[in-house]
Amino acid sequence: MKILVTGLGSIGQRHVRNLIQLYGDTIELSAYRTRGRDLVLDDSMTATFGTQPEEAYNIKTYKSLGRSLAEKPDAILVTNPNNLHMPTALSAAKQGCHLFIDKPLSDSLEGVLELQKIVRSEGLIVLIGYQLRFHPALRRIKKIVESGRIGQVVSANFHFGEYLPGQHPYEDYREGYAAHSDQGGGVILCLIHEIDLAYWFFGMPIRVYAVGGHLSELDIDTEDTADILLQYDMGGRQVPVSVHLDFVQKPPKRGCDIVGSKGKISWDYISKELSIFERQGPISEIVDFSDFDRNQEFLAEMAHFIECIQSLSQSRVNLEDGINSLKIALAAKESLATGMPITLLSD
Repeated sequence: MKILVTGLGSIGQRHVRNLIQLYGDTIELSAYRTRGRDLVLDDSMTATFGTQPEEAYNIKTYKSLGRSLAEKPDAILVTNPNNLHMPTALSAAKQGCHLFIDKPLSDSLEGVLELQKIVRSEGLIVLIGYQLRFHPALRRIKKIVESGRIGQVVSANFHFGEYLPGQHPYEDYREGYAAHSDQGGGVILCLIHEIDLAYWFFGMPIRVYAVGGHLSELDIDTEDTADILLQYDMGGRQVPVSVHLDFVQKPPKRGCDIVGSKGKISWDYISKELSIFERQGPISEIVDFSDFDRNQEFLAEMAHFIECIQSLSQSRVNLEDGINSLKIALAAKESLATGMPITLLSD
């Protein structure tokens, strides 16, 4: 199988390392890259300067997307800046490539309908890069919620805050796409994982309302803080689900709390601890995921993508999922700009 990687930044290099680990030389890797930085990263985000990634990973690179697609790859990993996801995916889909698209799907809905049509007509496999869906703690939480163990959901909160300059310590944060609105930056799109988790657990909300903006001293031209309220109709009950995102917190904080009529679930991504409370009595269960390494999410995600291609079966995180998560995020950005709630579904 021939796989093309578009961009060899942190996520592109991670996927290359994982593909090599999983499949060795049974997969032929190539890359399309334009910046050409002599920078090689490892899983801990430690950088080694003075070496080109193509040399470190022994893969062929191209400076033209058209030239790289002319080599007829079977699949493409779209791992370039957010604003380039859709143009890259469309070009690849027109060549019959299966698509792994890093989150978010794009920074707008432009081109989405065209991509849908091509994917359907050509029978292409699409996986959107929401690797948290492959985390065993989150998969367990979803099963608990669906089982009714904590009763009817009353509220939920998802939280992710991390200091932007510390995310990629090997580079000036002001040069990364997260700092630039014209490249699809800002917390809402760059930290969209928590929005996708809300969608994965509860589906599409009725309304979206967001407060925040560029509230810190960070030298960026987009929002660094957002509190997003998602209004859900769950069997006639109007249930609030909130999402907090910021580029400011140090040390980072990440996790979620789901409150039900019979109990509560708390998950701390940093401490790797999942707690299940029941209304009657003390904590009923604590699950320790300290042995789980973050890269296992990415390994499971990539193995799933390759398996879907080989079996021509739909992925766990398909194009429709990517579109819906993007719609929620774009509604949050619109609400942030207008100060008004944005309706997605009728009551």
